[in-house]
Amino acid sequence: MQEAYIIAGYRTAVGKAKRGGFRFYRPDDLAVEVIKGLMASVPQLEASRVDDVIVGNAVPEAEQGLQFGRIISARALGFSVPGVTVNRYCASGLETIAMATAKIRTGLADCIIAGGTESMSLVPTAGWKTVPAYSIAKDDPDYYLSMGLTAEAVAKEYNVNRKDQDEFSYQSHRKAIHAIENGYFKSGILPINVEEVYLDEKGKKQKRNYVVDTDEGPRADTSVEVLAKLKPAFAAGGMVTAGNSSQTSDGAAFVIVMGEKMMNELGLKPIARLVACASAGVHPRIMGIGPVAAIPKALKQVNMSLNDIDLIELNEAFASQSLAVIREVGLDPAKVNINGGAIALGHPLGCTGCKLTIQIVNDMKRLNKKYGMVTACVGGGQGIAGVIENL
Repeated sequence: MQEAYIIAGYRTAVGKAKRGGFRFYRPDDLAVEVIKGLMASVPQLEASRVDDVIVGNAVPEAEQGLQFGRIISARALGFSVPGVTVNRYCASGLETIAMATAKIRTGLADCIIAGGTESMSLVPTAGWKTVPAYSIAKDDPDYYLSMGLTAEAVAKEYNVNRKDQDEFSYQSHRKAIHAIENGYFKSGILPINVEEVYLDEKGKKQKRNYVVDTDEGPRADTSVEVLAKLKPAFAAGGMVTAGNSSQTSDGAAFVIVMGEKMMNELGLKPIARLVACASAGVHPRIMGIGPVAAIPKALKQVNMSLNDIDLIELNEAFASQSLAVIREVGLDPAKVNINGGAIALGHPLGCTGCKLTIQIVNDMKRLNKKYGMVTACVGGGQGIAGVIENL
């Protein structure tokens, strides 16, 4: 059995869904651009040496359907390289890295490009036609609860008040703005040139070009007071608002995972490795608590404790679930989301797990840290946690 290593990783900046720089940009186009940029950063690696492209995506229909992963691999690397789509909803991007790592460790591959892409501008979160299964709903009506209502359920069950949720959300924006101003994300972002065709006020066809190279979500002008004035978004009298929920977003992120033999043959050096990864199930009504079940499983795989973890990227689906996870697991808040999270930076579902992996690797290098953890809740009642070693 050989070890598997992360050789390189890039992501796009995260665009605001329906309003941002990628609102008309196809998710497969984003993925192709990132993969081409990734390959250019490792010129020793020829496309023909890539065994597979594993693409995470949460809503694989419409522009994200039709053998999406295979279309991306063919366009980015040529017809000889296969591709596949993987869906573990919000955890898809991390799941693909775990799959690539496992295949390489067991000798089923030598080099895999893994990651994810999502356009929440072009494809609705629940797809174009949502048809819940009555056969399940008649016995368990909460099985298909909307994500916002699951956040309300977590807030109520785990006693997370509105004030704490808004304060947490404000801190997410504050830390994200600080990170952007200090260039902490730059090394991991591949700038994307966008050509947009539109009709002007006279109805004439026009073109404009611009570059998306900075995460669009963080707001320097927000405050706890502003957030406190927002009305509940999902339940009358509720606590969950647009301001203390993750932003709908567009983006793509990919890494090269390679076996030790090929790495040495090509004279490459690793940047990190995924040493553990575990998923766990929880009731869909409180899906946000998923990391509470997944984190101990991942740590157990490598005989580690939370004391061994230097940095943690906890996907901020909602402030209520993030705070509940921090409290229930006993995470050190000083280690969690040091550059803000999805409430400020956005959550392009299938991309997020890989995006956070790239981000935490770069942060560990900047701060000279050894171990990081990426963890997320998953719609439908799951959690995922991965332990990453900085090399």
